[in-house]
Amino acid sequence: MDKNNNFINGKWVPAHGEATFTVRNPADTREVVAEYPVSGREDASRAIEAAVQSQGAWAAMTPVARGRILSKASQILEGRKDRLAEALTREEGKTLGESLGEVQRAVDIFRFYGGISYVLGGRTIPHDAPNNLLYTVRQPLGVVAMITPWNFPIAIPAWKLAPALLCGNAVVIKPASMAPGPALEVARALQEAGLPAGVLNVVIGEGSTVGTELASHPSVVALSFTGSYPVGDKIYQQLAGRMARAQMEMGSKNPTIVLSDADLDLAVNLVVRAGFGLTGQACTATSRVIVERPVLGEFTERLVRRAATWKVGPGLKPGAEMGPAVCESQLEANLRHVTQAIHDGARLLYGGQRLQEGDCAHGYFMQPTVLGEVKPHMKIAREEVFGPVVGIQGVDSFDEAIAAANSVEQGLSASIVTRDLKKAMVYADQIEAGVVKINQISTGLALQAPFGGVKKSSTDSFREQGTEGLDFYSRLKTIYLDYSAS
Repeated sequence: MDKNNNFINGKWVPAHGEATFTVRNPADTREVVAEYPVSGREDASRAIEAAVQSQGAWAAMTPVARGRILSKASQILEGRKDRLAEALTREEGKTLGESLGEVQRAVDIFRFYGGISYVLGGRTIPHDAPNNLLYTVRQPLGVVAMITPWNFPIAIPAWKLAPALLCGNAVVIKPASMAPGPALEVARALQEAGLPAGVLNVVIGEGSTVGTELASHPSVVALSFTGSYPVGDKIYQQLAGRMARAQMEMGSKNPTIVLSDADLDLAVNLVVRAGFGLTGQACTATSRVIVERPVLGEFTERLVRRAATWKVGPGLKPGAEMGPAVCESQLEANLRHVTQAIHDGARLLYGGQRLQEGDCAHGYFMQPTVLGEVKPHMKIAREEVFGPVVGIQGVDSFDEAIAAANSVEQGLSASIVTRDLKKAMVYADQIEAGVVKINQISTGLALQAPFGGVKKSSTDSFREQGTEGLDFYSRLKTIYLDYSAS
């Protein structure tokens, strides 16, 4: 068992009071993976103070110098890829292949932002008078905080940290307590790459204590959060009260529309991967499939056959396609959603049961689940499950499909499968989502492109990733210079 501490002011230190907790392998709860500190507001305050003291010197470095540290951290993480992926699988549960992809994502994110350090800056703007110069510069905010979730415990910290650090901010991050280890590994890599002490601080603890301190401390000028809507809304209100900058990326109820002209093999493949891959524990996972009736029966039969062959088991076992839920409460919530859907009138077509035999005997496993005859008013059609549960809804037309897809309060990712280019472009224009996929899986993002949702999936103000990811962590200053009298 690994024993871990907080990372504050360049040192690995226990929490005030030295209380700890353990994380167990969700695929085999007999295995204790690691021990972590139970931190509180005092620990978060110490971390914020360290960030305050270090931020000025960090901001004074050139963007290129900061970028070199990010690039070096990328190399360090890549050299540890196999070990980090195995540790991630043991702590969070996803398959080893999924973990390898996530670690590579973190590697690439630091490489990307290290590279664009050479072009980080403002722009010159034509002035309307002669002998005048008008230009902008990009400057850091100061101390920024981050609260990250357990489902992508290295990728999401990476895509928040890299642009924040490149812009010259100091950071305090609170990773989710169910899988905090990968965030500590990122901090370790950045420290070894030469990041000055205090520029990055990692504090492990509950949202009610550490998170509250980060959201309310006057020295924290911005906070980026990824997680559930109820928690994000509460943090947003705390930040708004003191006019701190906020970035909230929250849940969704992502649709995949299957039109009657679709390639059904492609459609089934996309839905299976987006609905059951990552155990459905992704904010961009497909949980609703909206299918035109001429192909509803055939699509449903094919999807059920694929679900029945989907290999569930420990993520480290060769051939596993879906690992466990991250914890018992998440598993129980998934099963309750299935029970409620059946009570509301949906039809259980496959799955819906906990798996407790063989390799699954000691973990939080369930069958991939397909529900049919889902209606728009049902909870299963409107509320996020965050598990491997896919509901199928039949519609009579393309217009009805668009209306059904847009009928929920969230709007993060949405996919369509069709051969009709006109309908694909109408869909892209009318769908209420921040990420639009055409004949592609609803999960999976290009790191060089902006990411974010609309409606209750996001504060819809600043996007993450890509060059747009720099906007939240910096402000522009406009400078007017008259040199006519020089």
